[in-house]
Amino acid sequence: EFGKLLERERISSNEHLTRAILRERAATEEERQKAQRFAKQLEEKDRELKKHDAYYKEQLARLEERSAQFYKVTTEQYQKAADEVSARFK
Repeated sequence: EFGKLLERERISSNEHLTRAILRERAATEEERQKAQRFAKQLEEKDRELKKHDAYYKEQLARLEERSAQFYKVTTEQYQKAADEVSARFK
C-alpha cells in the first residue's frame, strides 16, 4: 500500500512537472513571437524614419538653393543701386 502511494505521488509529480514544462514552452513561444512582432515594427519605423530623413534633406537642399539664389539677386541689386548712387554723386 505504501508503494502504491509512492507510485501515485511520483505520477502526480511527473504530471505537474509536465504541465509546468508545457506552460513554460507556451510562454516562451509567445514571448518569441512578441519579440518578432516588435522587431518587425522597429524595422518598419526605421524605414519610415529613413524616408523622412531623405525627404527633409531634400527639402533643406531646396531651401538652401533658393536662399543662395535670393542672396545672389539681392547682392546684385544692392551693388547696382550702390553704383548708381555713386555715379550720381561724383
